[in-house]
Amino acid sequence: MVGWDIFIMEVNLYENICSIENLELAFEKAKKGKSGKLYVIKFESKLAENLEQLHNDLLSYTYVPKPLQTFILRDPKTRRISKSDFRDRIVHHAICNIIEPFFDKTFIYDNYANRVRKGTFKAIDRFDYFKRIVSENNSKVCFVLKADVKHYFDTVNHNVLLQIISKTIFDKRVILLISKILNNHITLEQGKGMPLGNLTSQFFANIYLNELDQFVKHKLKAKYYIRYVDDFVILHENPRVLLYYKEKINQFLTEKLDLELHPDKSRIKTLENGIDFLGFRIFYHYKLVRRKNLNKFERNFNQLKKAYAEDLINREKMVEKFEGWLAYVSYANTYKYRRHLTIKSIYHHL
Repeated sequence: MVGWDIFIMEVNLYENICSIENLELAFEKAKKGKSGKLYVIKFESKLAENLEQLHNDLLSYTYVPKPLQTFILRDPKTRRISKSDFRDRIVHHAICNIIEPFFDKTFIYDNYANRVRKGTFKAIDRFDYFKRIVSENNSKVCFVLKADVKHYFDTVNHNVLLQIISKTIFDKRVILLISKILNNHITLEQGKGMPLGNLTSQFFANIYLNELDQFVKHKLKAKYYIRYVDDFVILHENPRVLLYYKEKINQFLTEKLDLELHPDKSRIKTLENGIDFLGFRIFYHYKLVRRKNLNKFERNFNQLKKAYAEDLINREKMVEKFEGWLAYVSYANTYKYRRHLTIKSIYHHL
């Protein structure tokens, strides 16, 4: 019976995306954490009417996404963030609600970005588990290929992505809708790139590099591989094996996905010297928070304190951000730093 339900869902995939029930759920997800924003309040004031109009536009194939709002974020690395209109974000959630289950079951276990019950800390835990196996509890040297894809979000090839999606999603109307979303992003090279900041970009990024995951696990048969978006590591006792992996991966990325490894950020190192991964510098027996992350927090927190002093945010928001940071840095060996930060915050009456 379950199989039959899945078959019906696949047949009616586009209708399921466009359904009022799914759009209502997508709206709730899109507004999460933003219910006080003026554009959300305005949309919600005529919710039934707005969702009905969106439903009709999608079913009549007249839906057209609005131009993206682009701004530059410096934290301190300069990034170009493109923000979709709130109505379009509802469509993004509506698509992911329906098609994500079809893809997630094809993803490897050690793909940790933008997935339920995964995330940064789970990836770090997995790294710790792998390093104990490869080093035989620190009795052998452990080598790590630490790599990422060069300009990943800017270089994703739309045609390749749509071909990959089409292997799982057969409804051409869904493919056309996804194509509209991809083409709404104006890039330097036509037919390439996805905007940072879109839910669909995060989801499609996982679909695209799932091809790499399958290659690494099933063709190269690398046991100790972890990926988080375009950032990945492979652990091994033999550096020559990792060099072979690196060459084959770069060849695969170039030939199959129209991508390449970042030449300056893809290197083989030992745990003894520390591995930079997901904001931490990981060694055999301890972890440190990277200095640039500490500096970023200091900058952001100073801005929050200024906003709090000017009554632009409330105390609860300040405390939430502070506690979130403490939870993050507690994953590393930061007892003295956390103690200093807590005393300093109490002194300033946080």
